[in-house]
Amino acid sequence: MSVALGITRPPLVRTIPIDHPGDLVARLPQAPPYAWVHRGEGMVAWGEAARVDVPPGPGRFDWARAWLADVFGEASVDDGVHVPGSGPVAFGSFTFDPDAPGSVLVVPRVVLGRRNGRAWLTTVGEAPMELMTPPRGPGEIRYGDGSLTAPQWQHAVGRAIGEIRSGRLEKAVLARDLVATAEREIDVRLLLRRLADAYPDCYTFSCAGLVGATPELLVRHTGQEVESLVLAGTTYRGPGPAEDHAQAAALFASRKDRYEHACAVASVRDTLAPLCAELTVPDQPELLVLPNVQHLASRVRGRLADGASVLDVVAAMHPTAAVGGTPTGVALEVIRELEGMDRGGYAGPVGWIDGRGDGEWGIALRCAQIEGRRARLFAGCGIMGDSDPAAELAEAQAKFRVMRYALEG
Repeated sequence: MSVALGITRPPLVRTIPIDHPGDLVARLPQAPPYAWVHRGEGMVAWGEAARVDVPPGPGRFDWARAWLADVFGEASVDDGVHVPGSGPVAFGSFTFDPDAPGSVLVVPRVVLGRRNGRAWLTTVGEAPMELMTPPRGPGEIRYGDGSLTAPQWQHAVGRAIGEIRSGRLEKAVLARDLVATAEREIDVRLLLRRLADAYPDCYTFSCAGLVGATPELLVRHTGQEVESLVLAGTTYRGPGPAEDHAQAAALFASRKDRYEHACAVASVRDTLAPLCAELTVPDQPELLVLPNVQHLASRVRGRLADGASVLDVVAAMHPTAAVGGTPTGVALEVIRELEGMDRGGYAGPVGWIDGRGDGEWGIALRCAQIEGRRARLFAGCGIMGDSDPAAELAEAQAKFRVMRYALEG
């Protein structure tokens, strides 16, 4: 960390307990924000004590862990709280495709956290004075096609269905993008505010311009305990309770959605089993109800057999069948052939890791990459042999609404 700071002595990382900080998102200054918030708890951060672009390739998670060990090892740590997320912390975003550039790790200068009734403040070196200004709206938003038009994407879905029916693979997840251009520079704090308020059951995140509210927890690592929330199988929200119930019943009865979910759960189970001394996988999914959609959900829990860090688990799990397909290798080939775009951080791991190896990482869904006045929105759908291209397009449009709401209010 001293190299990144341009100093010769080890920086002091100090974590102190504080009184209840109130709304975490509201405490963010104008500096580019980092965030991981769920039901009002989590962490927000700003400033950069250290930052690195992780080289692409199959060994990127090993490289990232080694870099973090060096950076955290240089620091002098005074941690008066000793909870997951206290002490030195890095936020990170990894690209979906391991061969694509764009993965990044950042150690913020200031971290504000709250968990289970305890709150803390972490500073690295001298905390910078940041400008506290109210976020300003982006003004008028204009939308345009991304890499593929809607008809072109439907055609790609049709081709994926053909590949599945031919026996090449069982499932492929195809994504599409949408480009938004704002009248003024987009203030990420405003997006975080709207997302955290509207989607409290999701994990609202911000890292290096990638902003969103994902419902999917890839892994939570606390000591030796790990947990993953698997989502696959989606339907819309109805206009009222009766319609909601009918939609949920149809989702549970859908052979296509249940099989898609089973593939995703099997992917996580098979990945975690070699790492865990104990593993609990539910027999049946439950329903996760969000403001815009409903998902089939399964919570998988385990106890690690050794001292693996959260990044080791992330490396083993990504990409899951929920965002790639089955079998994974063939699904990635089909995605590269048909999507016509680089996903960047979309559907890649995003989250945080502390100096003990604990952390929380989600799959970057319901998100956008923000650059000045431009936002690139993403949405994806699980394609099976009996999928309907028009229905998949409608599902993608429904998933775009999350970030459209964040931009437009």
